[in-house]
Amino acid sequence: MKLYNSIGPNPRLVKMFAAEKGIKLDLVEVDIIAGENRQPAWQAINPTGTTPVLELDSGVRIAETAAICEYLEDRFPDPALIGATPEARAVTRMWWRRTDLIVVQPMTTGFRGAEGLPLFQGRVRCLPQAADDLKQATQEGLAWFEAQLGDKPYIAGDALTVADLQLFCFVEFGDKVGQGLNPAHLRLAAWRERIAARPSAALPWL
Repeated sequence: MKLYNSIGPNPRLVKMFAAEKGIKLDLVEVDIIAGENRQPAWQAINPTGTTPVLELDSGVRIAETAAICEYLEDRFPDPALIGATPEARAVTRMWWRRTDLIVVQPMTTGFRGAEGLPLFQGRVRCLPQAADDLKQATQEGLAWFEAQLGDKPYIAGDALTVADLQLFCFVEFGDKVGQGLNPAHLRLAAWRERIAARPSAALPWL
């Protein structure tokens, strides 16, 4: 299998997910800064123009991080990062979806409308008029996760899951683009340090 890779939190999520499972992926670099992902050759691989894309040995290509992680979980179930039982999978997917809706979507859209505007305008729909509100929504989402985390070591409970990996990748990304953690979020800060200490977190992503 090979992974069409680039800088950014989404490819990082897939690389961390694979590393946690001990899966070796051959990387093919895509230069999104230069706009390679907006060219016809890449559009033929993934018409949405996004990265990453997992290409199987059969030639089948899978885009979207959720679909890629679900596939890898099905193929390599141990260790379980989505869940070993129907109940565990449902809980993980619930928290995974919450990270996407409450943090990832407002953070990325806010970034594209502000710091990322010079790069993204002309490529995708940007909302500069809404950037400040989207950034505020991100901070409210992180505050919500701070309260929900409580004394749990991980987002979905006692074990590391894909929900932790996704939220970690975007917390780290937010720190690079002016949307870092509030210093008052001590639980999330400790959780972040816990994930950052894992070998998978040391993989390059910028």
